[in-house]
Amino acid sequence: MKIAGAVYLVGLGLWTLFSRSSSTEIALGGERDLRRAFAQGIVVNVLNPKTALFFLAFLPQFVDPNAAHPALQIAFLGVLFALLGLVSDSLWALAAGTAGGMLRRSRRFVRTQRYVTGSVYIGLGAATALAGDPAD
Repeated sequence: MKIAGAVYLVGLGLWTLFSRSSSTEIALGGERDLRRAFAQGIVVNVLNPKTALFFLAFLPQFVDPNAAHPALQIAFLGVLFALLGLVSDSLWALAAGTAGGMLRRSRRFVRTQRYVTGSVYIGLGAATALAGDPAD
């Protein structure tokens, strides 16, 4: 199975290197439904156990239990966390979208990306083939 995987990776790398079709010709999945993507993002974040653990384990450390309304403090910290995440994630999304648009228009980047990707596949295939217990 290991050899089959290695051969597959090397073959994929060679196909990527010597393919005549440009990466820009590959469809990116058509039109994107932004409402659906937003809804999926909400579902992923609501069901994320790391977020629940953060709110249950980390936030209570910053709440004064002797204050008049500790639940209000937790709510404020939760909303503050969400707003900070919204701002930082939005900035990253804008930067990535701008950079992605510029890179997709660059023929040199697309060509370099093809060579790097093919070489990485071949390297991973070789590493897979050579990996394992020396006693094998």
